[in-house]
Amino acid sequence: MYETKSTKQKLILFASILGPILVTQLSMFLMSFFDTVMSGRAGAADLAGVAIGSSIWMPIFTGINGVLLAITPIIAHLIGANTPKEIPKKIQQAIYLSIALALFILIVGAFSLKPILQFMDIEPSVYHTAFYYLIALSTGIIPLFIFNTIRSFIDALGQTRISMFIILISLPVNIVLNYIFIFGKFGVPAFGGIGAGIATTLTYYIVCFISLYVVHTIAPFRVYHIFSDFERPSLTVWWEQLKIGIPIGAAVFFETSIFAAITLFMSVYSTYTIAAHQAAINFSSLLYMIPLSVGMALTIAVGYEAGAKRYYDAKTYGTIGLISGIFIAIFAGFVLYIFNDFVASLYSNNQEVVELTKQFIYYAIVFQIADAFGAPLQGALRGYKDVNVTFVLALVSYWIIGLPSGWLLANYTDLGPFGYWVGLIIGLSAGAIALFYRLMIVQKRNLQKLEQGR
Repeated sequence: MYETKSTKQKLILFASILGPILVTQLSMFLMSFFDTVMSGRAGAADLAGVAIGSSIWMPIFTGINGVLLAITPIIAHLIGANTPKEIPKKIQQAIYLSIALALFILIVGAFSLKPILQFMDIEPSVYHTAFYYLIALSTGIIPLFIFNTIRSFIDALGQTRISMFIILISLPVNIVLNYIFIFGKFGVPAFGGIGAGIATTLTYYIVCFISLYVVHTIAPFRVYHIFSDFERPSLTVWWEQLKIGIPIGAAVFFETSIFAAITLFMSVYSTYTIAAHQAAINFSSLLYMIPLSVGMALTIAVGYEAGAKRYYDAKTYGTIGLISGIFIAIFAGFVLYIFNDFVASLYSNNQEVVELTKQFIYYAIVFQIADAFGAPLQGALRGYKDVNVTFVLALVSYWIIGLPSGWLLANYTDLGPFGYWVGLIIGLSAGAIALFYRLMIVQKRNLQKLEQGR
């Protein structure tokens, strides 16, 4: 990161940060995408099992990852304030915290996984795939959380290309491992959907080791000596990150868990309906990586300027992000509409699943518009370290407005399972509008403080 003087310079810098983040996020999601698509080729039960497993895992992962992402605005503020000596301690403690959170998830999961799956009353073959898919994934969450912490440090320095290269290396490895473990190649048994979990875990270890090597040996990261003079775990430093991270993680959890909750509600429908719903959600989530990347880039840029108290520059970056959201909404809707048939056929060769998927995708076109605005707004607010109100807005818009309205529409109208998607549209739209007004308030407040200081 560096200080810019004009809007043109900001656009160039923002694009240079955003581009690698976008490639990284798309590549990371493609791991889940190929898990789902390749599992679907193994059978409808495998696709449904991975769908159920993913719907349980993703809210947990994204929620905890939100806590880990708090290190990005923390480091961005330190860089902006020109106090880099504090960075090594922050990263060391963040790594400790990531391991502690991973162990906590493993302990909770050991006691709760079977009851959750049994409560869903799904078919035995789907239960088997979902259970062992999650068991396989659980063996890789420690390296995954460490990697996400290191990646947040790398990105906070503006070196987003490094994260991109790490993921680009690992993506083809993940695809090859999927091929081996799902379909049983080179003497390995065919594990079906469970093999996707095995392949993804092995990939987590690979990206973790690569990222640790990079920050230890390559400039500009090695000058911080992250792995020298390790301090003991400090609950005080952990709490500093948690104060920012918990609201971020909770907001992300509320957003992603509504999709999981809807998938769980859909367990009353046929395996084909569950598979089609998951296929449509999976591809929509792939497109969501675009506005999410804009939000992550805004966290870095706004955090850097806010740390230096250049609030007019921070506001300009926020405007750039919102304009980007408009173009993203148009692009995402266009892609989903034009490639409807192609996308549906990617996930299954079962005609009933394909037709249902196409219907779900039409609803996805609409809620992509709200997503394209909401994610950049969240990213800008994180850059200001304004996270508590965002958490409340997420709870209200998704769980108090979105999910209940979806349930009512699904059960008391002719929409059936599609009613849940209309509920998603209502909740995401309400959240985007509220986030916009919150960003306006935060920007105005900071500019007033700046003028008073002068």
